[in-house]
Amino acid sequence: MEANEALAILKQGAAQIISEAELREKLALGRPLRVKLGVDPTTSDIHLGHTVVLRKLRQFQNLGHQAVLIIGDFTGMIGDPSGRSATRPQLLHDMVMANAETYRSQAFKILDEQRTEIVFNGDWFRKMTFEDVIRLNSRVTLQQMLQREDFHERIENEQPIHAHEIQYPIMQGWDSVMVKADVELGGTDQLFNILIGRDFQRDEGQPQQVAFLLPILEGLDGARKMSKSFGNFVSVNEPPGEMFGKLMSISDELMARYYPLLLGRAVPRDAHPMEAKKQLAFEVVQTYHSAAAGKLALDEWTARFSEKRLDDTELPAFSGASGDAAVAVVVKAYAQAFGLTKSRAEASRLIKQGSVQLDGEKVIDPKSALPLRRGQILRLDKTHAVRIA
Repeated sequence: MEANEALAILKQGAAQIISEAELREKLALGRPLRVKLGVDPTTSDIHLGHTVVLRKLRQFQNLGHQAVLIIGDFTGMIGDPSGRSATRPQLLHDMVMANAETYRSQAFKILDEQRTEIVFNGDWFRKMTFEDVIRLNSRVTLQQMLQREDFHERIENEQPIHAHEIQYPIMQGWDSVMVKADVELGGTDQLFNILIGRDFQRDEGQPQQVAFLLPILEGLDGARKMSKSFGNFVSVNEPPGEMFGKLMSISDELMARYYPLLLGRAVPRDAHPMEAKKQLAFEVVQTYHSAAAGKLALDEWTARFSEKRLDDTELPAFSGASGDAAVAVVVKAYAQAFGLTKSRAEASRLIKQGSVQLDGEKVIDPKSALPLRRGQILRLDKTHAVRIA
């Protein structure tokens, strides 16, 4: 494929490329590029946040390039401090290697195994002498390290930065030298680490890698990045029903974010938000399980939430005031019970389209006063309902 055409494809969904001109030049070389992605198996699961960069790596593979997947069996014992407000707990090597086995099988749900070279960075770091480590450290200044936003914030907040954390970007940068990377992929929080790799490659007389940054996927709460430690994640190994249900719980605003990052396209313009969300959940389940599993999850979800009597279901409590206007009650219920922000216009739309029901009776007038009583069920939409406290 001609370089400009390939670049146009690869740019889709990218947050930043340093630089596009360099990437175009590399694509014009007429050989497969070595596209690096480093993963630290600090847990046993790959979640949908990880798949954003894995999908881009697969796109490079589809264009004929070589994926270099670095398993951080050495760096994983330290843990990447990027974006962290506190020191990560250190892991034993046996724990990291056990997690690495599951990472590989999950990564190949996305990557082409035939075009993936897997290496472990412990293979070179364990051979280093202390003299080698000192020489490598001498290439980076403390001022450079303290330019990192996360380190700077921790200093401002009087939170400790341990010396081993400063080693992490140095090690990640050296990985790029060892695998002779042409391109390194990462989230936007990886820019500093990837630029260190460019510096090291220049010092070693290698062509500098292109920094290819992808957006960071927000978690189910819509506030923080997806992370197992925050509990706002969807693992690619989760049972289909659980995966489907979690995705159906996201807000409409977050759905608009998930579509391009997880499916590579925008939300269908004319689709009802509920139908669009079902399609998102179905396609994600289909990708990491099967089409049959996706259809079954969709059918089970529809039966559970569209046909099951809500009075038999455990629902969050809502302490609404009787006599308030319906539109105000709906806005307060979303915020109090689910932490979701709905405008009065959105609440009014839900009421007018018949989504809001009080004990099974549709609320049709946004301005009407709702006579709320303890124990009543207020259905807000097809996936959210509360019990009046």
